[in-house]
Amino acid sequence: MSLYLYIILAYLLVLTGMNFYRARKIKSQEDYQVAGRSLKWQVMVFTLICTWIGSGTFISGAEFAAKAGISALWLAAGAWVGIVLIYFLAAKIHRFGQYTIGDILEVRYGPAARLFGAIALILSFVSIVSYQFVAGGFILNVASDGKISAPLGTLIAAAFVILFTAVGGMVAIAYTDLPNGIIIVLACLAAVPFVYAASGGIETARQALPPGYFAAVNSQFGAHPVLKAVGYFLSTLFLLLGVQSMYQKFYSAKSARDARKAVIWWTLGTIFVESVVVIIAVFAFSKLQGQIDLSVPKEGGKVVLMAARSLVPAPVGVLLLGAACAVVISTGMNYLLSQSTTIMRDIYQRFVKKDAEARRIIALQKILVVVVGILAFLMATQLRSILETSMFAYTIYGAAVTPALIAALVWKRATKAGGLASIIGGTVVCLFFFIMTRILPPDRVPDGDPWGIPLIYPALIVSIGSLIVVSLLTPRPEPKIIEKLFPSP
Repeated sequence: MSLYLYIILAYLLVLTGMNFYRARKIKSQEDYQVAGRSLKWQVMVFTLICTWIGSGTFISGAEFAAKAGISALWLAAGAWVGIVLIYFLAAKIHRFGQYTIGDILEVRYGPAARLFGAIALILSFVSIVSYQFVAGGFILNVASDGKISAPLGTLIAAAFVILFTAVGGMVAIAYTDLPNGIIIVLACLAAVPFVYAASGGIETARQALPPGYFAAVNSQFGAHPVLKAVGYFLSTLFLLLGVQSMYQKFYSAKSARDARKAVIWWTLGTIFVESVVVIIAVFAFSKLQGQIDLSVPKEGGKVVLMAARSLVPAPVGVLLLGAACAVVISTGMNYLLSQSTTIMRDIYQRFVKKDAEARRIIALQKILVVVVGILAFLMATQLRSILETSMFAYTIYGAAVTPALIAALVWKRATKAGGLASIIGGTVVCLFFFIMTRILPPDRVPDGDPWGIPLIYPALIVSIGSLIVVSLLTPRPEPKIIEKLFPSP
């Protein structure tokens, strides 16, 4: 077996020990779901980076870069803008001091909004966890020189993610993310000069790659390149603005000041890592394109992993593969815990057993983590493309949940009927277009878009349009409802 594999497995075993140690400190629901609301900003920075930087960056982002070149940064740029906007809401989210976004949705829009929001979240997050498992399979396959097959690697990755999440909850996630985040930043910093040099530099890369790889929008990307690029931007923007895993971290902060300070450094770290991954992928593809067939589903996602094995010195390669492994583990844990918390908090505690004791809640959530993890693994075995799946997951969440959620925090005129119409409308449009991708003839679904229309556009038009129109046509919310999120000075 490869030395790369042994080092990665050793690192996973160290993380396992850390998680079991941290798990001993879990005494309450707050400890398991929001780390006892005790995270300092230094810990929050890296756990926020690891919440967002996952296989969506290292695998599907790299796949996008191999196909579209530098214009793949449209996918990342939505997150950068979203983080800047979230800076102004971070302290408010922390002060609200709950567990899930469902707590916010119910305060403004009632219990039905909480339930439908939970359904949209589960549909999205199961998909996100599933492709973390697939990415883990890629990493172990490359690290072992093919001795571990991708399906077996997927199973191993799923087992580690499920184990870590079930054992330690948010406490384990936050303190696992600390070394993981450091490794991610160091790996990206170390790998770039070696990949750049191995590719022969920018002029050699330009000659090796098709025209447009260094353009702002690659004309080869999609039936309507500009629409597609902006669609990716909007998908990531609206996912980040409302993603529950991030809100859960803000609820976990020690103070509102810690939450806001963490966002500043999170912004810088995310811009750096996502830009560097795209640069590595583009220059690595210019050197390795003869070994990568982009017509084969998921093949482009291996470009950064292959660069780690063949274009950089072994220590840097180990660090880069370790970073890829770290993001898969961390992101999988974050989204697995988040959706299990939603099911427990927004469905079980809200509609089934309101007075459940803490020990019962923790025990049931651990079982739920295993069950949901297994469902995500089964979905992973059927995955066609990480990039395609990530965009559907981003869009259904960003269109169904985020407009109503942000309106709840910033627009006093948003009403119960408007918020509910937005959540249901966004979900229905996303599911309709997803079904169309499966039943329409291939020529009607260019680049995975029914009739050539990126899903984010009709989904956002329906979601935001129904939110605004229905809210303006219905009576204003009662002052006592507004007061909960807009307290008087």
